[in-house]
Amino acid sequence: MMLNEINYDTYFKTYPNSDGYFGKYGGVYVSDELKRAMEEITDAYFTICKSTKFIGELRRIRREFQGRPTPISHLERLSSSIGNVQLYAKREDLNHTGAHKLNHCMGEALLAKYMGKKKVIAETGAGQHGVALATAAAYFGLECDIYMGSVDIAKQAPNVARMKILGANVIEVKDGLATLKEAVDAAFDAYSKEYDSCIYCIGSVVGPHPFPMMVRDFQSVVGIEAREQFLSMTGELPDALVACVGGGSNSMGIFAGFLNDPVKIYGVEPLGRGAELGNHAASLTYGTEGVMHGFNSIMLKDENGEPAPVYSVASGLDYPSSGPEHAFLRDVGRVKYDAISDDETIDAFFKLSRMEGIIPAIESAHAVAYAMKLAKEMKRGSILISLSGRGDKDMDYIIEKYGIR
Repeated sequence: MMLNEINYDTYFKTYPNSDGYFGKYGGVYVSDELKRAMEEITDAYFTICKSTKFIGELRRIRREFQGRPTPISHLERLSSSIGNVQLYAKREDLNHTGAHKLNHCMGEALLAKYMGKKKVIAETGAGQHGVALATAAAYFGLECDIYMGSVDIAKQAPNVARMKILGANVIEVKDGLATLKEAVDAAFDAYSKEYDSCIYCIGSVVGPHPFPMMVRDFQSVVGIEAREQFLSMTGELPDALVACVGGGSNSMGIFAGFLNDPVKIYGVEPLGRGAELGNHAASLTYGTEGVMHGFNSIMLKDENGEPAPVYSVASGLDYPSSGPEHAFLRDVGRVKYDAISDDETIDAFFKLSRMEGIIPAIESAHAVAYAMKLAKEMKRGSILISLSGRGDKDMDYIIEKYGIR
């Protein structure tokens, strides 16, 4: 399928199809028992997503609790330091809890209440999803178990503390590399034993259907807001849109607002320390088709065809696959996926902090770094960056590893 064969006017009614596929990517690759659990979630979601009561409650929560809409900021000094291209940032760091993750967590927790569940389960890497879900659980009066790898617990101590203060049970995962993949493995295993009384609130546009669709839908508020705001601010659409991609929830959320527009869209993966396997987590750039965690997408594989060890300076991006919709948009040519290194990311982290007074999450700094690079190539025009989260959680790690530049 080529780019010009897709009708983006009807895109969200067409993709995914009824079996949860975006082209050949997606699906439900789980046990028959868990398939029934996925069908229960799908039926519940399609029922309440059409309900004015659910929609009205979610809008009220976004307005009165999350502080939406989040603004767009013109990064004037950073832009001037590069050239003539104007950089703008959609400020999800100003969403309550400090990142975009609460957008889908409040929706998923509201769904759990509708289904009569008593507990929410999730994995987390950088801790932002864990904090967001712990916040949603506290808001709705639900129990909350968060699985997190030992490596990420050490890197993200402030977010671990926040989750515990909010009442979540943080469960350390020591298996394998003890990062995001292993946390997902452990959370899936726990869910398979408790699905009657709980719901697994996946933290990105990954996992078995309906999660890639459902998380995209909840996150699309970012793109819908951003499109309207940018037009109001400038009288036109941005020339380019840039967002970081791990699993891909923040990027899919902002991309959703612009798929049918004449805007170039870029997804930025973590190149880490370089292109050699094990030194990065750029699955869409270097991976091949494969199934993991209940869905078919593009993944990084070892010599045995299993998920490969991955690395990123950003805990939220060190995942060996990416959402199936991202794989689809790559194949049809609507989104260009590229990668940016640790060094470029940390440079952008400090430049945005010093020039604009905005300390970004390391994940978001990947998008800032790529936008700075792209601005030098474009010469003129405008770029809208998805600033998916703030960098409070990364302070101790940055100071320990890089010092104060």
